[in-house]
Amino acid sequence: MSRRTRIFLGILAIYVAGIALLLYRVVGDIDPRYRESAEESLVDTANLMASLIEQDLRGDTIDPARLGPLLQTLYARQFDAEIYGLRKTRVDLRVYVTDADGRVIFDADRARTGRHLGENFVEWRDVRYTLDGLYGARTSRDVASDPASSVMYVAAPVLNRAHVTVGVVSVGKPVHSFGKFVQDARWRTIWVGVGSGLALLVLAIIVSVWLVRPFGLVRDYLAWTRTQPRLRPGPMLHHAVALLRAGAHEMRDALTGRNTAADHVQTLTHEIKSPLSAIRGAAELLEDPDMPATTRAHFLDNITRETQRIQEIVDRMMELTALESRRVLEHAGAVALAPLLEELAAGHQAAAAARGLRIELALQAQPVVWGDPFLLRRAVSNLLANALDFAPAGSAIALDLQADTRQARIGVRDHGPGIPEYARHQVFEKFYSLARPGGGKKSTGLGLAFVREIAQQHGGQATLHNATGGGALATLVLPLRR
Repeated sequence: MSRRTRIFLGILAIYVAGIALLLYRVVGDIDPRYRESAEESLVDTANLMASLIEQDLRGDTIDPARLGPLLQTLYARQFDAEIYGLRKTRVDLRVYVTDADGRVIFDADRARTGRHLGENFVEWRDVRYTLDGLYGARTSRDVASDPASSVMYVAAPVLNRAHVTVGVVSVGKPVHSFGKFVQDARWRTIWVGVGSGLALLVLAIIVSVWLVRPFGLVRDYLAWTRTQPRLRPGPMLHHAVALLRAGAHEMRDALTGRNTAADHVQTLTHEIKSPLSAIRGAAELLEDPDMPATTRAHFLDNITRETQRIQEIVDRMMELTALESRRVLEHAGAVALAPLLEELAAGHQAAAAARGLRIELALQAQPVVWGDPFLLRRAVSNLLANALDFAPAGSAIALDLQADTRQARIGVRDHGPGIPEYARHQVFEKFYSLARPGGGKKSTGLGLAFVREIAQQHGGQATLHNATGGGALATLVLPLRR
């Protein structure tokens, strides 16, 4: 992974982490906000119940006789309330009343009425605080090990005519009764947050790509559709995704400050330093008027050879750069691979024979792909030329063609020394080249990079690895025409 890609992914990770942290804080704050709202309603209800009880006071004695039938009628009510998409069909309230000593004289809830009668609740915060003239509230679990059994209680004082507290009424609400609202709010918040974050990210990518290449993506896509004999949803979607991916890479390079032209110039300058140094040294030596003719001819040959090398590097670099700048195949059509390979095998037989080699062609299928025949010919030709450079004299180079229901595979195998372990992950990099057997000469290091770019332009891939039994096997995989 390149440093620029890591920077881009780092920026993306920071963005995702920021959105995730924001969602975490918001979602985590939903439950307390709902509890606050529920507690505020319980305060009103508790004071309403206290006012009702105060109507039946006999001196300082609380008479809760009217509460039982009232609450039983309340629990029996049938209704169907839709609250922001969630249904509520019953009243979930608990009510208990204690006297001035904190002893329960009335207890009612929907499930088990009267279960705490006679118990002393003076140690519970809602009762104790209220008896002391403070605001009393608590949250307790019915089952100690079950958080879902939590119940919120809010108390209000029962006052006599002299405004002296003669008892406490506590109103409780099980947390699970509004838990479904909390859960629904959480999921709504998560989906809205994730959706908004993705929408913002997509918008940022679209705007960035638009700024990098204002009309290029649309133009390239329309140009591609004009080359297709039939427009099918699958390939159209696949190509659209490929174009967006290419645009995203340009956006990444723009965000991380990459200048492709500057990169290519820097790399090209580095690569031509060696042949330029050789030319300059030879030219300086040729200034000696007493140099023997044979030596002069040797240095002139060096100049010619290094000049040709520079020309080859420049030509290959310009060719690769032009290919990388494309987003659509300009001369695409149906390409039968078998005749193409037959033509290439025949064309390279003379070069192979001059090195004591032979090319063995094995056509195990007759696939047809959609692509640029010129580029495909160049890609296979580069693989063959690479195999000719590494194959030992007297050996054969295997050129085979296979296919399944989805893709075609072109294989080029030599019986040379294979790929060293240290070079396996570098062979497709620009200007990386291994020394040829014998003379130790290196190529421009652009051939395999050119092959990989052609494969990607066609929606396929190129690989190079050591073959079983020795040698290297280069594979060009292409999707079949559909």
